[in-house]
Amino acid sequence: MSLAPPYKCIIADDDEVDRLTTLSFVRKYPFLEIAGVYASSEAALAEIKNTPVQVLFLDIDMPGLNGLDLRRQLLQTPACIFITAFPDYAVEGFELAALDFLVKPVKAERFAHTMNRLQDYLEVKHKAALFECSIGGDTIFIKEGHVQIKIKLHEIVYLEALKDYTQVVTTTKKYCVLYTLGNLLKEAAFNSFIRIHRSYAVQKHFIDRVSVNQVLLHTAISLPVGRSYKESLEELITKN
Repeated sequence: MSLAPPYKCIIADDDEVDRLTTLSFVRKYPFLEIAGVYASSEAALAEIKNTPVQVLFLDIDMPGLNGLDLRRQLLQTPACIFITAFPDYAVEGFELAALDFLVKPVKAERFAHTMNRLQDYLEVKHKAALFECSIGGDTIFIKEGHVQIKIKLHEIVYLEALKDYTQVVTTTKKYCVLYTLGNLLKEAAFNSFIRIHRSYAVQKHFIDRVSVNQVLLHTAISLPVGRSYKESLEELITKN
């Protein structure tokens, strides 16, 4: 499946007003190409089999095959955004690898936030095919296309989880590798990093200050602290 922009998407919603509302929102984002708009999951499924897409905008509560069932049949599609009037479906939606879950009526500002996440995710996924990485000693080698880039581990400020990928942020540039954050942190070379959030791990020597909800780094970057990671962070501060 091609992941080069513009990224093809489809919209499926049995409510005409909601369907047209989502359509009007999506049209504002040129990185997306609308491949089809459907009033049922069955109609969408029939078309997608002939034209693979990268993004699904799905209502959930539809007659016949609902949006969750449709997603189950299209798990190979990289990004799925559920748009529904029923927030109780959120847990099940995220279990089906939803990128986001929007509750109707959707406001333009909330949709814009989702589009920023979507664009970042798709671009990372597209670029990741060009990246490989290998770890040795105090160095990580990242293959970007045909070029091998050598990065000293102590130059990495923090790591950011992007689903199946991890963004490696140095003092000068960002890279992407096809490792989950959890797997990367299992490597012995990364024992100088501490996980502060499900999405972030920071290099310990870059930490300048820790507050209740965030970590401030020497580079003037602040990152959120996840509730379940506060204890390990407090232990680090106590030791120091």
